[in-house]
Amino acid sequence: MREGLHRGLQISVTLIGVTVVAACDGSSNTYVPPPPPAVRVAQPIQKPVTLYFELTGNTAPLNSVDIEARVQGYLQSIDYQDGTTVTKGTKLFGIERDTYQAQLDQAKASLASQQASQVGAKQEYDRQLNLMKQQVTTQTAVDSAKATLDEANAQILNAQANVELATINLGYTEVIAPFDGTVTDHLVDIGTLVGVSGPTKLASIVQTDPIYAYFNVSETQVLLIKDMLRKQGRTFKQTDLPSISAELGLQSEEGYPHKGHLDYVSPQLDASTGTLQVRALFDNKDKDMLPGLFVRVRVPIRQDEKALLVRDDAIATNQLGSYLLVLGKDDTVEQKQVKTGQREGALRVIESGVGPADWVVVQGIQQAIPGSKVAPEKIDMKMQPAEAGADAKAATTTQ
Repeated sequence: MREGLHRGLQISVTLIGVTVVAACDGSSNTYVPPPPPAVRVAQPIQKPVTLYFELTGNTAPLNSVDIEARVQGYLQSIDYQDGTTVTKGTKLFGIERDTYQAQLDQAKASLASQQASQVGAKQEYDRQLNLMKQQVTTQTAVDSAKATLDEANAQILNAQANVELATINLGYTEVIAPFDGTVTDHLVDIGTLVGVSGPTKLASIVQTDPIYAYFNVSETQVLLIKDMLRKQGRTFKQTDLPSISAELGLQSEEGYPHKGHLDYVSPQLDASTGTLQVRALFDNKDKDMLPGLFVRVRVPIRQDEKALLVRDDAIATNQLGSYLLVLGKDDTVEQKQVKTGQREGALRVIESGVGPADWVVVQGIQQAIPGSKVAPEKIDMKMQPAEAGADAKAATTTQ
């Protein structure tokens, strides 16, 4: 019993000794920090960029009018298919014309009668003048003949006006397209009495090629443009508008594929909104754009010869706005607030916050924590096809 206890104590002492020796020898496991995360960094691209005002607006037709019956009568024909495109002068509706044809014939007959009366009055006047030379008539007779001739001339003018008026009314029985455009569905049917108490709306016609886009420019933007022109020694003129380009994009389109130019600028600001209405004109031969569409419009304002651009997916946001992660001293990550500008494909203009010599973290953004070290790999500032969707933009945080 005692021998067993003694032997157990010897084993315990031996184990304690081995532990002490091992501790003194320094061969135990120690904590080794992990290597810094690998990230890719790139310097901003510096190149000339045209800066734009990017705005929103709505399309509107070049021309849009109501087709109306201007004379009274029964509608006899509808000479187009609803919704079709017609050219200027195309007959759209026919109104009964018998009454107006008869009125024209009557006016022509009255004119012929007045012309015959004028011939008789002229002959009598000439005869009285000859008799006056022979001193066989009186001045009173000559004056009376002259008055009769003048009245006949006036009656002819009145008869001619009646012929012209009857011709116009007869022409109104054929309702024609005032310009090239698309005609809406007809609003009245054949046999309907139209023009009874005034013009009757029959349909509408809309011209959409070319097409307008209306948008509003803020007061701040207006003052900025005027200041830029003043620095260039120029003043704004309405006649300069066709030389100012404009680009348009629909909600379903990427970028601004439609090209046009400015067409009109309102002469005064809207005091209720603090904006200035502007209109641009765009070709629409394929009828891709319909009136009333919500569109994106951009107008060039100036050329920045040394614009800085970084990948748009490298920009993150926090409560202070947009920021970039950049490589600082000893490969330490720093966070810099930036002011962003317009987008240029996969890149975005950086107006302030970083310089051309900064190395911006463009890959591995989620592993790059401000204040921590990273293992950077330097690459060019461009979007690699294989990496599309690989790096999600950092979520909104407050670093």
